[in-house]
Amino acid sequence: MKKFMKWLIDSFAPAMNKLVENPWVAAVSQAMMRVLPFILVGSLVFFYNVFKDYIPGLPDIFPIASYSFMFIGIFISFLIPYNLMELKKRNKFQVPAGLLGFSAFIMCLKPTFDENSFMNVNFGVFGPSGIMVAIVIGLFVAFVFNLWTRFGFLEDSTTIPSFLANWINSIIPIFLILLVIMIVVEGGGVDIVSAVNAVFKPIASFGQSYPGMIFMCLTPAILYSCGVSSWAFGAISTPVFMAGINANIAAIAAGGIATNIVTSETVFTAALVTMGGMGATLPLVVQMLRSKSKKMRTLGKVCIAPSIFNINEPVIYGTPIAFNPLLMLPMWINSFTGPTIIYAAMKFGWLNIPGKMIQVGQVPAPVSTVMITQDFRAIIFYVILFAVYYITWMPFFKAYEGQCIKEEVNI
Repeated sequence: MKKFMKWLIDSFAPAMNKLVENPWVAAVSQAMMRVLPFILVGSLVFFYNVFKDYIPGLPDIFPIASYSFMFIGIFISFLIPYNLMELKKRNKFQVPAGLLGFSAFIMCLKPTFDENSFMNVNFGVFGPSGIMVAIVIGLFVAFVFNLWTRFGFLEDSTTIPSFLANWINSIIPIFLILLVIMIVVEGGGVDIVSAVNAVFKPIASFGQSYPGMIFMCLTPAILYSCGVSSWAFGAISTPVFMAGINANIAAIAAGGIATNIVTSETVFTAALVTMGGMGATLPLVVQMLRSKSKKMRTLGKVCIAPSIFNINEPVIYGTPIAFNPLLMLPMWINSFTGPTIIYAAMKFGWLNIPGKMIQVGQVPAPVSTVMITQDFRAIIFYVILFAVYYITWMPFFKAYEGQCIKEEVNI
């Protein structure tokens, strides 16, 4: 165990932090984080519609979701090149690169124009359905802009004003990128949206499988317990989650049923897999409240309120769980057993699959559990999982509690 912890601390965590800090990874990750408020606005609208289902007289506010959540593809196409220019310290090219990302994204959608110059385009691709296209185009724009601006063309010129040099250094990559896309889309007749989605389909299919769910839940838990921000994993998980819930919403609207289990609603909002937060830490906090260790009891009192609302930073870094071999392992076990039980329950029809996009993860369970699944059987699974998590934490907690008691006696 000591060798394993030494490897985690000295090798794994630094390597992961280095990966997370890589500008290309960070540009995508930050884009996902920056569109989160728009996703949450859309979630609030879907949350409101839960009540509207029972009170039909309430006004329709869905246009708010249409012009927030349903624009995230466009936003991401702007933000990725914008973020990369910022991370590469080329701030004067941030806005041109971002705007080009937006322009190139629209061009890839192959809009048509009628005799009145009205644009006709598939509105659905502006939102979750277009996330992967937006990421690919955003990274392409960022790559070309970064490559060109590295040359510093005309920047050292004493005869050309700096603002003019900046214009030229923006015009050239803008022209080249739009030319390439025009040749591919218009000349070559390539449907970039279909091509990107075809490449992404196996990834999405894996993400919706049982191994995919384990990967989506266990990987960020391991990173989190090693002190690596799990937000960076959103660059991988968010497209899968959003594609999944968007397909569920569309299926229900067409009179079908939700079939995609691996969504943010299942993993986070329902508070079954992440009961108290990532790694299901609420049962641990409950045990801490009755601990024989003064330190653990005090931390339990501090952590219980945030844990009820599925906020577990206090217990992760306060107990601590991070880099604590006695408490990291049960966190990983919970991130395997919880998803296994929920995936099986939804796959075999014992629990409804979420069909509404609600990513307000701070609603206490089991209220959120029933609200997300629209299934009162969710309460049964909440009780079962609480017991499973509680039993998993118990032996590890007792071992750590013993260490804390010894430390307190020796003080």
